[in-house]
Amino acid sequence: MSLPKNPQGTGDTPSVPKREQAVDVLRGGVMIVMALDHVREFLHAAPFNSLDLSQTNAALFITRWISHFCAPVFVFFAGMGAWLSTTRGKAVPHVARRLLTRGLWLVLLEFTIVHFGWFFYRYDVLVLQVIWAIGCSMVALAGMVFLPTWLIVTTGVTLIAGQHLFDAVSFQDQGAVEWLWVIFVSGGELDGTSSSWPLLPVDVFYPVLPWLGIMAIGYGFGQLWQWGNGRRRRYVLALGLGLTLIFVVLRATNIYGDKVPWSQQASPLFTVFSFMNCEKYPPSLLFVLMTLGPTLCALVYADRLPDIIALPLATFGRVPLFFYLLHLPLIHVIALGIAYIQFGNFGPQFQDIAFFGPGAFAPNEGCNLPMIYFVWLSVVLLLYPVCRRFAELKRQKRAGWICFF
Repeated sequence: MSLPKNPQGTGDTPSVPKREQAVDVLRGGVMIVMALDHVREFLHAAPFNSLDLSQTNAALFITRWISHFCAPVFVFFAGMGAWLSTTRGKAVPHVARRLLTRGLWLVLLEFTIVHFGWFFYRYDVLVLQVIWAIGCSMVALAGMVFLPTWLIVTTGVTLIAGQHLFDAVSFQDQGAVEWLWVIFVSGGELDGTSSSWPLLPVDVFYPVLPWLGIMAIGYGFGQLWQWGNGRRRRYVLALGLGLTLIFVVLRATNIYGDKVPWSQQASPLFTVFSFMNCEKYPPSLLFVLMTLGPTLCALVYADRLPDIIALPLATFGRVPLFFYLLHLPLIHVIALGIAYIQFGNFGPQFQDIAFFGPGAFAPNEGCNLPMIYFVWLSVVLLLYPVCRRFAELKRQKRAGWICFF
């Protein structure tokens, strides 16, 4: 079943199968939620981690926690898209070349445009985040696509589920072994003080291998997504519910799957928050189950949303990288404007805001949560017409430079 073409050519209703639009809708939704989290990173006044149950409140915790779905969904769909490209007449070597070139391009973007969005002119530290992880995972997947699909999926499951066998392993102060371990497995800081790292200080928020695991299982899921409508819905819903159930059972036991166990809190609500507060850096097994299980359930019904909701979401979902590259500098400029209004000049606050995280503003500075939501909605509304136009341009011109965005 296809949507009718838009006679005005605005790009809001492209002629695509409903099942493909469902992916765009969900991807667009997580991109919008991601923007909320980044607005919070730049502007929120709280000098503490929003997930710290000893200091946070319910609204702030949920605002931060809901963004946990963004990175795994984005990476999972990237893998799924790689498999789907093999069903559109693309030979495996062509898919591998595209994954390799696009992966290297994303790594370059992380070090340039993405870094500029977060920090502007500062290059005293590099922060390796989701675009880096996707790029490196694509480079690895470029070699894996020549393997049987079942082996790719098995590798992905092993990388995610088996990582906790090495939770107690450390290679601190062991030179190149430590660097490789931090970059690919554990994440962390490489700054030359606690290690012999000789280069610019690096914060590895997104180590490669766990995210490669998510991309690999997304690649295998693409095959299931091509099944007939009724069969696909049944199996995807069963898979989503199954992953969610496994999460609940494993999390309840506190035996395996996450470095930080949940615990009883002062109130039932905060006990639930503790249960849901799984480790993202790097993504634990329970984190992956907690996010991808409900995502698959939502994917089954995403194509049933009314057009007034689905079409704007799908617009963002068709140009996720373009949206990502635009929203960071826009939010950063807004943050600087608010700093100027509060202090009368940018001064040291320019550099403070340029580095995100708790304490970017001093106590009683920055914005409260309602203002965060207002700025977030403003950013989304400002970017919507630009993304809609770019989505239409991308649909009309499927080759050349535009395909890299």
